[in-house]
Amino acid sequence: MNLRMYMALICLVMLTHTACKDKPKDEAVDKFELSDTMMKRCEFTEAKLMDVNNELKLFGKVTADNDKMAHVYPITGGIVAGINVELGDYVTEGQLLAIVKSSEVADFQRQLLDAKSNVALSEKNLQVAKDLFTGKLNSEKDVLASEKELEKAHAELTRINEVYSIYHLKQGSEYRITAPISGFIISKDITKNEELRSDRAEEVFVIAQINDVWVLANVNESNISKVALGYEADVQTISYEDKIFKGKVDKIFNVIDPTTKAMKILVKINNPDLLLKPEMNATINLKFSENRKLVAVPSSAIIFDKNKDWVMVFKDRKHIETRLVDVYHKLGDITYIKKGVSENEKVISKNGLLIYDALND
Repeated sequence: MNLRMYMALICLVMLTHTACKDKPKDEAVDKFELSDTMMKRCEFTEAKLMDVNNELKLFGKVTADNDKMAHVYPITGGIVAGINVELGDYVTEGQLLAIVKSSEVADFQRQLLDAKSNVALSEKNLQVAKDLFTGKLNSEKDVLASEKELEKAHAELTRINEVYSIYHLKQGSEYRITAPISGFIISKDITKNEELRSDRAEEVFVIAQINDVWVLANVNESNISKVALGYEADVQTISYEDKIFKGKVDKIFNVIDPTTKAMKILVKINNPDLLLKPEMNATINLKFSENRKLVAVPSSAIIFDKNKDWVMVFKDRKHIETRLVDVYHKLGDITYIKKGVSENEKVISKNGLLIYDALND
């Protein structure tokens, strides 16, 4: 009998010890509460139903605006006597770029002298014809013929003077190549003492104003449906990694390049500080709306753990839930969620990882 009582007493003690040991752990879980210090360190944000925005990353390069660019061609053949500018120089309208000595220009000089002589001769012949007509020594028909000859002489003189004016020709055999617009020399294909052919088809200079530039980007076939006129574009270059240049899609070239198998789009960029230069490589991020709405939370509220995405849903300091979410996509500081969080629920958007570790360790 004593043995039975002794064994029962031992079991009772063990059960009491086990109950006392387990009870504080349950109470610790039940009594989790966010301290005042942590409340101050955390930020809480309401989940909102928002338009889903997206972006498309493209690659391209900076080019000059074709409407603000001038191609300079030689009007005659000859020998390049001098060059006054170099690639990258800024020039003003009318500035001398190069001098070419040309036999063709020398011929223009001869034509000018001949035209002036013909005008003087025709004027004298007309005066003689008028005097003879007054003296009844010739007919009115002779006077009219002299007037026609004078008109032809004046027309030829006007033509050659216009040639001199258009091409800025001077006396002698020199042809002066001048800048038709103000801008930067972005291409130069001429050297001193070079012989220029009269049938040359390539320009010797290209001048461009780059206060506004184009960015040409390649769009792969799979992304063509995602591009439309007017989309906002953020442009970045290697030269200015921290600077974003703002623009919009201004033109879509509706043809596929057979070499790249891509379609080109044109983004216009205002470039008042002249930071962007032609031929710079650029990264273009197009921003567009998907015309749908999803619940959105700050990206800082997303906790990635165990190959899944979680958020900490805050009800009050004693009730915080670890919630599994299905992320649609992240765009900068905003993450769109397909399911897991409802509109107007509060999530911890700062220091949520500390709370997650405290609740889930």
